[in-house]
Amino acid sequence: MAAADNPSLATENGIPRHVAIIMDGNGRWAQKRFMPRAFGHQAGVKAVRKIVEHCAELGVEVLTLFAFSSENWRRPKEEVTLLMSLFVETLQSEINTLDKNGICLRFIGDRSAFPDILQAKMAEWEAQTKNNQALTVVIAANYGGHWDMCQAFQKVVDKMAAGELSKQPISSPLISEHLSTAGLPDPDLFIRTGGEKRVSNFLLWQLAYTELYFTETLWPDFDQNSLDDAISSFKGRQRRFGHTGEQILNKSASL
Repeated sequence: MAAADNPSLATENGIPRHVAIIMDGNGRWAQKRFMPRAFGHQAGVKAVRKIVEHCAELGVEVLTLFAFSSENWRRPKEEVTLLMSLFVETLQSEINTLDKNGICLRFIGDRSAFPDILQAKMAEWEAQTKNNQALTVVIAANYGGHWDMCQAFQKVVDKMAAGELSKQPISSPLISEHLSTAGLPDPDLFIRTGGEKRVSNFLLWQLAYTELYFTETLWPDFDQNSLDDAISSFKGRQRRFGHTGEQILNKSASL
């Protein structure tokens, strides 16, 4: 169920249930240090570890990380190859630690563009951690919001044509059930590092009622304190979901 359908479930104790992050700025971080972009991507992996650990400590339920967009294939071939290698090597080395710490790993995106061996590994890592409940880490790889909506619409059409789904008006809940994030709450807090102020085709449907937070901090420098600052900003906002501010205040007072 989307957060907008049941706003009372959006947060617990002021902590967002679902945090989604565009981890931007690795290349610029490296360039500022007169180092190759690869150096920045490697530093970015260290930041991921910190944020995953801190989200688990805070009680965040879902952390979605935009690791590789469907548009990132346009980058120089050498950088794409590096990103793919780093992606595989990092998860291969971390999977047992994630599993031991109760982290559930889930991938979203069009896997068909990846080599068969990588697709098999992704399925293996998901199976290994599927019963873990401390935190769900969603890795968006070869993901795009337009792709996600198109594949959801196609699934609905195909199921209706095959008689697996009764013909009915298309509704928001029906589409949400067929998105790649089905079964997860929509993001409460979206964070983009690196100074850019756009969502870049990330979780377009799911971000409808999400609070947006943009920071100049480059991803390798984004640490536990940076996340705390983002969550502090989130806590200070009034989430209305179409209601008036007075309605929200009156509802809070009656609880």
